[in-house]
Amino acid sequence: MFCALLVTGLAAVSAPSASAEQYAFTLSSTAFADGGVMPKVHECTSGGGNDPAKKNESPPLAWSGAPAAAKSYAIVMRDLDNANLIHWVIYDIPAATASLPQNVQHAYRPAVPAGARQIYYRGSASLYGYQGPCSPSTVNTYEFVVHALNQTSLTSLNSSSSTQTAARAITAASIGSARISGES
Repeated sequence: MFCALLVTGLAAVSAPSASAEQYAFTLSSTAFADGGVMPKVHECTSGGGNDPAKKNESPPLAWSGAPAAAKSYAIVMRDLDNANLIHWVIYDIPAATASLPQNVQHAYRPAVPAGARQIYYRGSASLYGYQGPCSPSTVNTYEFVVHALNQTSLTSLNSSSSTQTAARAITAASIGSARISGES
């Protein structure tokens, strides 16, 4: 009986599993709930029409519970209904950062967060960073994934890297991720 109690006691104090740590990593936005509708301010301005509410501003994002070993972060946004088309890649986000403001500057090296870099959107070297939803006749689902990375900088990427190349480098360096989706 003593042995059974000892074994039970050991099982009760076992370390949390890796999957338990993964579930603690969360991503959220004050602009929309997970699975909810993204406000028009986050939609692209190049999709036709002249709706002044559409401003192509990235949504505010915040994360918590990331793996303690994270050395930096990256975010990849995809249109899940359009062949996983990548709409945004921002990487080299410093490990001390846990959120992005609304409307991250459309620049290779945005001012906020300092040190971060962005990939140009679909071959247009003049549009770095976020490209909002542009589906005027359908409702699509857009997924934002924050990756905790095992490197402080993805030095293999530069200002002419493609979104696909960046996404592969981010996935290869990822030690954990969290996601949120929105419809537009």
